[in-house]
Amino acid sequence: MNGLNERDLVLRMPGGQVMVSSLERMINASRSNSLWTLTFGLACCAIEMMATGASTYDWARFGFEVPSASPRRADMMIVAGTVVRKMAPIIKTLYEQMPDPKYVIAMGGCAIAGGPYVYDSYTIVRGVDEIVPVDVYIPGCPPRPEALLQGLMTLQTKIRAQKLQDLGGAP
Repeated sequence: MNGLNERDLVLRMPGGQVMVSSLERMINASRSNSLWTLTFGLACCAIEMMATGASTYDWARFGFEVPSASPRRADMMIVAGTVVRKMAPIIKTLYEQMPDPKYVIAMGGCAIAGGPYVYDSYTIVRGVDEIVPVDVYIPGCPPRPEALLQGLMTLQTKIRAQKLQDLGGAP
């Protein structure tokens, strides 16, 4: 299309401009900028997660407006903190109740790999990815709010790059 590559959105023509896009790109842009979060704070990382949603860092300006207490309204689950074996079936159930497409962020060293507690206890899960598939890992103990914002923006980039076939859409 006259030098238009896949990344261009605006085609400049004599007398004006025409916005060119695909339905896939529009759907992914909408999904990435309107994520509802199921916050699952288990330990000290939850304090940093709450700080990220508060007025100083305000994750709402990035499109994460609604922290939801119900998995049926959530697109994304943030698992923040130490996951014990007794909590694992609950996390799995909540994940299964979320509508597709759904995304998971593992926040903190404990959610990613069990943290410092994994060596002294048989009850600690060695990462939430043993229970549910994780899309973005945010390291730290606890990670700063800036790190969570970076992880959220990384998830947005990942969502924008998805293909509809990957999500179970039309071929």
